[in-house]
Amino acid sequence: MSIEATHSQDRDQDQVQDRDQSVIDRFDELVDRLFEPLRRSRPLNHIFYSASALADHSTVWLILACGQAITHKRSQRGQRALIALLVESGLVNIVVKTLFQRERPVQVVERPLPLRQPLTSSFPSGHATAATCAAVLLSTGNKTDRIVIALAALVALSRIHVRIHHASDVAGGIVIGFLYAQIVKRLFPL
Repeated sequence: MSIEATHSQDRDQDQVQDRDQSVIDRFDELVDRLFEPLRRSRPLNHIFYSASALADHSTVWLILACGQAITHKRSQRGQRALIALLVESGLVNIVVKTLFQRERPVQVVERPLPLRQPLTSSFPSGHATAATCAAVLLSTGNKTDRIVIALAALVALSRIHVRIHHASDVAGGIVIGFLYAQIVKRLFPL
């Protein structure tokens, strides 16, 4: 095979990879641009940064699961969610993130508020995965579900707002969290 043919094949492969990556990159850039005006709002920064910090290490979800686990009516639901969240954290942070090794967004300006910088890969968002998993597993079919779902959405979106994750990391985390919760519900029905 000639050198020109080899270079042509390399260029073709690079173009295919660029097209595949550019769809995700374009999506991430579009969402990032949509969040930019929100990042200039002091009250929204406080809300998003607080939500992001509150969900570090799944703290808010573990507290809610423990709360359900100690009530008589919902103890099994809370226990199942508590165990599932602990397993989810290990699966996502040790297994899935290691497989993808995606770089986190570049933060070019100083953050308006302090925030813990994770050391793991960017994909998927562990905050979004845990939030979605918790929202699905802690839902009881009553009005309080709306609060848990709204909090889960806020936490997931906060990761884009604070530029710790790309939008596609959050979308992937939501999908993985939902699928994982469905598997847990099927394997361990109440």
